[in-house]
Amino acid sequence: MSTASAPNDDVRAAVAALRANQPARAEAICREHLLAHPGSVRHLALLARALGKQDRFAEAEAELRHALALAPDQAILYEDLGNVFAARGRLEEAVGLFRKAIALAPEAPSAHRKLGEALAALGRGQEADGHFEAFFDRDPVAGRVAEGADQLKAGRVDEAIATLRAVLREHPEDVSAMRQMALASWRGKRNLSDAEAWLRKATALAPDFAAAWLTLGRVLLDADKYAEAVDAYRQAVTVVPGSATAWAGLGSAHAQAGKPESSIHAYRRSLQLDPDSPGALLSYAHALKTIGDQSAALAAYRRAIALRPRFGEAYWSLANLKVFQFEPPEVSAMRQQLERGDLSESEQVHFRFALGKACEDSADYDAAWMHFDAGNHLQRPRVKHDPVAMEDRHARIVEVFDRAFLAAHAGQGHPATDPIFIVGLPRSGSTLIEQILASHSQVEGTAELPILGRIAASLGRYRATEEQFPEAARRLRDSDWRAYGQQYLDAARSHRHTARPIFTDKMPNNFPLLGLARLILPNAKIINARRHPLDACVGCYKQLFASGQAFTYDLEDLAHYCIQYDRLMRHWRNVLPGAVLDVHYEDTVTDLEGQVRRILDHCGLSFEPACVRFHETRRAVKTASSEQVRQPIHDAAIGRWRAYAKHLGWLIDDLAPIVDALPERVRQAAG
Repeated sequence: MSTASAPNDDVRAAVAALRANQPARAEAICREHLLAHPGSVRHLALLARALGKQDRFAEAEAELRHALALAPDQAILYEDLGNVFAARGRLEEAVGLFRKAIALAPEAPSAHRKLGEALAALGRGQEADGHFEAFFDRDPVAGRVAEGADQLKAGRVDEAIATLRAVLREHPEDVSAMRQMALASWRGKRNLSDAEAWLRKATALAPDFAAAWLTLGRVLLDADKYAEAVDAYRQAVTVVPGSATAWAGLGSAHAQAGKPESSIHAYRRSLQLDPDSPGALLSYAHALKTIGDQSAALAAYRRAIALRPRFGEAYWSLANLKVFQFEPPEVSAMRQQLERGDLSESEQVHFRFALGKACEDSADYDAAWMHFDAGNHLQRPRVKHDPVAMEDRHARIVEVFDRAFLAAHAGQGHPATDPIFIVGLPRSGSTLIEQILASHSQVEGTAELPILGRIAASLGRYRATEEQFPEAARRLRDSDWRAYGQQYLDAARSHRHTARPIFTDKMPNNFPLLGLARLILPNAKIINARRHPLDACVGCYKQLFASGQAFTYDLEDLAHYCIQYDRLMRHWRNVLPGAVLDVHYEDTVTDLEGQVRRILDHCGLSFEPACVRFHETRRAVKTASSEQVRQPIHDAAIGRWRAYAKHLGWLIDDLAPIVDALPERVRQAAG
């Protein structure tokens, strides 16, 4: 190797290492060269980039200032130094450096883009737009990508896809176009697999493309690929360690992956970078609530409210702690916010449910009902629930999964005994049953897993006929039942974090799928959480769910759903005798140890006193009952519907047959 070629070889090697996301290797290459050639500006600049990728910003700044002392007229050095300050959140200083870079090289498009991004982050949108336009003028391809992005924002998805495809035909490695194509696939067509594929390609070509990593993380979370989402956000915080958004994304990914402690760490880092972010504070508080740190969660929720007084979601999150009661000034503040004329519908909904809880705590039940009812009427049009389609689907399930069909395929599924399915109406004590089981040394409490529903939805996907679930189940081969059982177990593995051999799947809405569950996992246990239907329905009507449970925002929908649930559960008891254990909430409250023994016997588990002391078990709980199951058992929630009896009217009449069929002790306890 000649002396003349060595510097260029080193530069190429360092650049290759940076592109391969190996900053430590790039640093070593540059430092070795600089030992012999301390004045090499190119190597100083590359060294600074390698240091920046390792979150060593002070060292990167020092190297760039050294390079600028040697070459004060090189625009790229000012741009790189601006990048360092932007990554540290020092945006005003970054703006000055990007301006200096543009003054030295007005034709350089990237400096205009970065200046526009920094100005936009500072809230100086009009000024930012001018620099974005300058960027697009100097980079026609970027302008066409921006056109596609604008079409997508306007909801013209097909136009956006056509524009972006044209760009990619001419420039097949344009990673910005790939990211916009991913957004079109994700937001417009809801095609998560295509979105993921575009983003995987973009990040492979440009490992430093932070926006692509962030979008990939969000797409993977939507696809319930939690571990992969964590990896994507980790890449993002490696590329932009000073980004509060990237750290908040990592916090969200860890939370959904069932790792609340890691989530809390990431949110803390995000809040160190941007302490005045109400959204990050809200998510941080949710994570703290999950692990049972109620005092810290309260402080974070209240800090979010202080920063954004109209933050109805934060007020509802306080109410949703259940064991929390608002202070009088907080109640007054919520009422003042509702008097505003500019609240969004979502904000109004959250304030209504929060005020309903506040009024209930002060025993003003008429006012509480007024707020709950108003909140439900606002929320119902915002969700999708078709009671006719649901009833039709349930009738078809009953027709397919009859006694003969279940007997014909009995024992063909996977023999694993790992899962315990807990089903029922929401707000019926399923979290209490889960907490009792998770207090056992052999049982891991996971979450409300969506896996069984996804398997059901996939049954007819690759078949020549157009049949879907449940009819598609008739076409399965004997070996398919075991394969689907294995698929369930494989998917559940990402939600398990201990070596305990048994785990709970506490998805209440799985009750229509118990026949499918029985055939793919014949040795799994099934528990049905039951509660007086009026208590369950009123509990649902008072609850603003984070997602799902769209049937709970209308009393007629609620009554219909409850009746359909009761019919389907009677069907399962008939065709699967002895397979489902009914556990009444009222019995658990009045005879805790007796019910604990029933539950454990049904699951083939030995009695352990810790299951009776379930409230002492430290574990993450995400559901609305998270704080309630950390309290000793009490009977305060039994018969609570009576406080609202005057508002229930026909609901009481519609549910009377279900109430009449309850055991006498349950009717007496709650009626």
